[in-house]
Amino acid sequence: MTQYWYNVRTHQVEEDALSDWTQLLGPYETREEAERALEKVKERNRSWDPDDANGDGWSDRD
Repeated sequence: MTQYWYNVRTHQVEEDALSDWTQLLGPYETREEAERALEKVKERNRSWDPDDANGDGWSDRD
């Protein structure tokens, strides 16, 4: 079964983890899921820190 990985350095999808694991997000079952990896990361970050509404890593509360 082929697995897909998103490379955060090259911004490319890889089949079967060709790069160093420190550069990869995944595994994903489909290429389409891997292509949306950064979207998913941003969504999860927002849900974990609701005070960071714009997703810049800083609390938006005074």
